[in-house]
Amino acid sequence: MIRSYTPNDIETILNIWLKASVKAHNFIAADFWKSQIDNMRNIYIPNSETYIYEIQSKVTGFYSLVDNTLAALFVDPEFQGQGIGKQLLEHAKSQRSPLNLTVYKENVSSYQFYLSQGFHLLKEQSDNHTGHIECLMSTNIKNTHPSP
Repeated sequence: MIRSYTPNDIETILNIWLKASVKAHNFIAADFWKSQIDNMRNIYIPNSETYIYEIQSKVTGFYSLVDNTLAALFVDPEFQGQGIGKQLLEHAKSQRSPLNLTVYKENVSSYQFYLSQGFHLLKEQSDNHTGHIECLMSTNIKNTHPSP
């Protein structure tokens, strides 16, 4: 079941975010992700539109939208590979069109997942926080060839 986030969900989604971030981004030190927990709790989650995926009242994943940007999509590593990410992404795509996101280039599995779900690469850029290359992607095909 997908439902809107409530403040009671914050500790659970922060735990999912941290575990999934460390797993998916093994090319970035785990300490970086740990250093971002307060920002997630106090800035990012409160300033986004967040939805939760539950299985038998257990939160197993979430996504966050900021305007037309998918700012976060994370599934608890224990529940990955069960289609939860696809369901969350479909729900997000039903909320916004076009939908944009960034994903680290080195996070090959997530990058391939987004390609398989209808996203297109717009450009590559350096992430200001980590210095790693991230891919800006969109469901809007028209944006894939910006005019000079």
